[in-house]
Amino acid sequence: MTLIELRYLVAVAETRHFGRAAAGFNVSQSTLSMAVRKLEDDLGVLLFERSKSGIRITQMGEQIIAQTRCALTQADTIIALADADKNQLSGELKLGAIFTLGPYLLPQLIPSLKLIANQLTLSCYEGYNSDLRHKLRTSELDAILISQPLIEPDVVTQEIYSEPLQVVMPPNHALAAKKIIAFDDLHEQSFLLLSEKQCLREQVLRVFEPAANNIIECSSLDTLRHMIAIGLGISILPSSATSSAIFSPQALVTRPLQTHPVRKISLAWRASFPRHKAIDAVRRAIQVNSWQYTTAQDTSGSGLLVENQSW
Repeated sequence: MTLIELRYLVAVAETRHFGRAAAGFNVSQSTLSMAVRKLEDDLGVLLFERSKSGIRITQMGEQIIAQTRCALTQADTIIALADADKNQLSGELKLGAIFTLGPYLLPQLIPSLKLIANQLTLSCYEGYNSDLRHKLRTSELDAILISQPLIEPDVVTQEIYSEPLQVVMPPNHALAAKKIIAFDDLHEQSFLLLSEKQCLREQVLRVFEPAANNIIECSSLDTLRHMIAIGLGISILPSSATSSAIFSPQALVTRPLQTHPVRKISLAWRASFPRHKAIDAVRRAIQVNSWQYTTAQDTSGSGLLVENQSW
């Protein structure tokens, strides 16, 4: 049993196809298929049921594949530990960010990170909150930027900044004449919300819950902003998505809410990840930009929320 055989096994389980799994490793289908068959022979169990209609993972295969993922994560950690002593600030760092943050933070983060660690290559991935958390746990990502702390025993979470949530509207809207918006001002308005997969939707609804018959749903922030600009309604958005660098003030304007709600952004990584200097470089690269920062200890859960001042 070798690591490459185990990696082949997981790839087949994920793609449910020997050919596609082989293409991912740039090997022939027969090479990969023989390796998986050898693994089955060594273990003495059938991991896949093969037929003309496709492949199906056996019950024993499901159990072995789950353990294989754990073994590969540990193996990758060993390799990373060995590499860590060479130079923590070189090589690739895989960073994930939620959809409602990535387009606004990453263009500022990447050039700032180059100034701090010019040998560090940042590979960026955008996804939903749940998707990012899964990829972090399975080592597909090294760190993630999320808007909700990830409270797990093996994950470190650091709150790195908070940003205001503001009412967004076209400049000719009646509420644009107000300096501060009260919640009573919002009740009769058509209100635009992101789809249920977006964590920002939950955060907005905790601040203000419009009447169901006044809601228009959108799949992305870009769509939502364009719909606001043409007068289809108003919304509540984080300041990063409403900065003047993103859209013209002639198209949209923002006003603060009376309670001054905020969205908190956290950086999370596996506690076992050995390149803590690379993580800290990302934190500092974000910090040099014009964000409002808050960090605090949190003992409410089993995960760790830390102030990173001494690295």
